[in-house]
Amino acid sequence: MIKKRKIPEFKRPLAGTIKRIKESWRRPRGLHSKVRQKEKSKPKMPDIGYRQPKEVRGLHPSGFKEVLVRNLKDLERVDPSKEAIRIAATVGRKKREEIVKKAKELKIKILNE
Repeated sequence: MIKKRKIPEFKRPLAGTIKRIKESWRRPRGLHSKVRQKEKSKPKMPDIGYRQPKEVRGLHPSGFKEVLVRNLKDLERVDPSKEAIRIAATVGRKKREEIVKKAKELKIKILNE
């Protein structure tokens, strides 16, 4: 099985030095921007080369495909060898306990137990 590769954190240039600039990535467009020019010691810019292999794209770090479960009926469609479940936030305590119990019987991995 192919594992996901680590990618650098893409932070907005000057986010750590100027308080009003948030860390969320924005593409540098300045004429003299060292980040845009990809100078050696400057922060990395997102690039197509950082993309994950096709087989692992969109998978959970554990290697399973995530399936959102809202009720017991949704568990029947889950393949335990390839898929793991995430119980929806709208599910209450009583129904959550039932889903967890049934998932353990079927040996399905739960991501947010």
